[in-house]
Amino acid sequence: MRYVAAYLLATLGGNTNPSAKDIKAILGSVGIEADDERLNKVISELNGKDINEVMNSGLSKLASVPAGGAVAAPAAAAGGGAAGAGAAPAAAEEKKEEKKEESEESDEDMGFGLFD
Repeated sequence: MRYVAAYLLATLGGNTNPSAKDIKAILGSVGIEADDERLNKVISELNGKDINEVMNSGLSKLASVPAGGAVAAPAAAAGGGAAGAGAAPAAAEEKKEEKKEESEESDEDMGFGLFD
């Protein structure tokens, strides 16, 4: 991912065809040593392509990926619409907080056994 990010930074800076040396300079400026094999793979895949087209094709692929809507769907059906969907996350947060408080309480008696 760091190689792709460095490649994108180079293209944002105006270099339409960054070389391995350019990307190594970007990564080196933040203390990252570049792996030549991975770097060459990224450059070979992206070289000569319009970055905006590559990103748009990736976004269209991500649009078809489900993103956690399955949990809210049963709650919305049971609760009757958007109000039910909004209430489900709030209830989940309250349960998480209760569990957190319970674990904090159980930490208070650490170090004391039942038969001490």
